[in-house]
Parts: sequence; C-alpha cells; structure tokens
Amino acid sequence: MTHDHDHDVVVDNRGSGVGAILGVIVILALLVGIWYFAFGPGQGTFGASSGSGTDINVNVELPSVAPASS
Repeated sequence: MTHDHDHDVVVDNRGSGVGAILGVIVILALLVGIWYFAFGPGQGTFGASSGSGTDINVNVELPSVAPASS
C-alpha cells in the first residue's frame, strides 16, 4: 500500500506591526513640524498673524559733513 501524503502548508507571517507604528509616528512628526513652522511659534516675521506682514521700514540717517576748507 502506498500512502500519498499531500499536505498544503500555509505560513501566515504578519510581523509585529513595528512598520505601521513607525509610519504613524513619522506622519505625526511631519504634521507637528508643518504646524510649528507654518502657524506656530516658529513662523518668524513672515507669518500672517504678526500684523504688519512683510512691510519693513528702515530709517537711515547719514551724518552731514561739510566740505573741507583749504
């Protein structure tokens, strides 16, 4: 008698999910960085909430020098 043993072995390896967790952390870090530089305290003087926008007034006073007499 011969016994033909046909076995199908199915391996289901889903991993530990570390890649998904790292992906979520990276996306959250990007969102926080975009908020910080666009709307938060890191926006600098070019943000819309500073009131004056990008208008910069520079007053330069040059000393008046009389010509030297000879």
